[in-house]
Amino acid sequence: MDRPGPCTGCWLFSLEFAGGAVVELGPSTRVFLFSQGGSSAELVLVSGWLKGETTSGTYRYATPLVTATTKGGNVLVHAAEATDVFVERGTATVAAGGSATASSATKIFFTRRAEKPIAAAGRPSQDFIATMPVSFRDALPPRADRFKGKKAPDPKRDHDVSYAEVERWFALSPGWRRGFVGRFKPRLEDSAFRQSIEDHLAALPEWDPILHPEKYKTEPAPTNKSDSPPGR
Repeated sequence: MDRPGPCTGCWLFSLEFAGGAVVELGPSTRVFLFSQGGSSAELVLVSGWLKGETTSGTYRYATPLVTATTKGGNVLVHAAEATDVFVERGTATVAAGGSATASSATKIFFTRRAEKPIAAAGRPSQDFIATMPVSFRDALPPRADRFKGKKAPDPKRDHDVSYAEVERWFALSPGWRRGFVGRFKPRLEDSAFRQSIEDHLAALPEWDPILHPEKYKTEPAPTNKSDSPPGR
């Protein structure tokens, strides 16, 4: 929890990476750190606001509709019914499916709606500017040095996650869902969570071997009597 957001009682969260990137998340934002290593990372933004500032490395900001990749730039992303990407500084590539567009002097704002191609413009829309978190207008100050030598606080257990709380994550593409089975398998002990997985099994086939292992048992190969030693 880092600094106040644009609304009363709201806070913005900042993430800082070893490669020097700083990422700030807006209020009511849902984001998943899919991968991170060295000077690269991929974050999946399901809904809300994200601003990433990088000077090196490769950082990907993915949403269900578009993915923005930068090796040195400031990128703002808003994911809702449509997804907007604003390349504030530097360069980025914005992709959807097999289509990718590199930013340029005349293409710094990208919008995509479901079932539609990416639309590019030379400036962000008025609605985007009016609704983005106020702090996103400024450079993101790094704060990691403030915590050097300090012991990180121990995480505290809050509550067992319900299916409703992770349903939007389970709706992501199978590639992004890697690891979810191992992470949430203990929740199958809860009958309501288990039943919800059963109800959505057609969309979550990776859970079928966990819920119904008997379907995936292999029968032992029959013994071939002709292979017996002579005289037997």
